[in-house]
Amino acid sequence: MARGRRWLSRPLVIGVLVAAVAGVGLALYWFQPWKLWQDETVREALPGAVTPASTAPPAGAPSASPSPPPPPRPRTLADGELISHEHATSGRVLLVRLADGSHVVRLEDLDTSNGPDLRVWLTDAPVKEGRAGWHVFDDGAHVSLGKLKGNKGSQNYTVPADVDLSRYTSVSIWCDRFDVSFGAAELARV
Repeated sequence: MARGRRWLSRPLVIGVLVAAVAGVGLALYWFQPWKLWQDETVREALPGAVTPASTAPPAGAPSASPSPPPPPRPRTLADGELISHEHATSGRVLLVRLADGSHVVRLEDLDTSNGPDLRVWLTDAPVKEGRAGWHVFDDGAHVSLGKLKGNKGSQNYTVPADVDLSRYTSVSIWCDRFDVSFGAAELARV
């Protein structure tokens, strides 16, 4: 009889161990805790902000004609400061119209935690401080501008041409996996 129990308990132990290992693997995939210690820094320049090379004649040379007007420059339409929600977050958000008429959301000096499935969202939700602001951004209209390129630095996100910018008033660093805002900024028109 003892022999039978030993045989029955061996598959049970193996089954429990396999289930435990699978559970730990699934939890690690889902939460990705190692990202809390991994920083990704991105340093992108604002598109179109580079000044073209000077075409002025060399010193002492006669000027042939007046210089052409400078090309149109990017123009900030709205901006705001990021506040913390689920994770400590800081930096500045700009809504910029580029010289070609397209728009970008620019994150400057961003500093937040890394996490699984982080996105940059343009939203119509009000920015609320504390826990009250963690979950509001998916309640109304929002446009995902793409995955967060890095949790530190300055970066640009193209706004699709068909987006009506008058409908959106805030930007959120949104964790799509857990439906929570890491941080957000109210956009004030300038």
